[in-house]
Amino acid sequence: MDAFKGKFERTSADQYEEFLKALEVNFLLRKAATVSTPVMEVSEDGGAWTIKTSTTLKTMELKFKLGEEFDETTPDGREVTAVVTCEDGKIVTVQKAKKDGQKSTKSVREMNGADEMVYTMTVDGNDDLKCVQKFKRV
Repeated sequence: MDAFKGKFERTSADQYEEFLKALEVNFLLRKAATVSTPVMEVSEDGGAWTIKTSTTLKTMELKFKLGEEFDETTPDGREVTAVVTCEDGKIVTVQKAKKDGQKSTKSVREMNGADEMVYTMTVDGNDDLKCVQKFKRV
């Protein structure tokens, strides 16, 4: 898990707009999200992890302890129950929607070498859609 610590900037985002559409994110928010260049910062203090994602418009923080379920409001406004685990050296986040009709998602962060993080997001029930974002260490 220590390999993930540090600051990363997004270098590419495949199928990101399609992913946001599947989550029913409105047009303006989709456009803002796809044109921004977020910086992701991963840190840990005594077993408490923080993944902070910042753009010029917004900063979001995900705070968690591995394996502990917590309630979260996603950036697109979904109320979810989330759990973050470490599986095969990857950070896996599962977000289960609390409300009927809302989507559940899974995201996997993995290192490709020492300086590239690959962030893959999927929507439950939509197996054809896979959003892959790549970040380089800065």
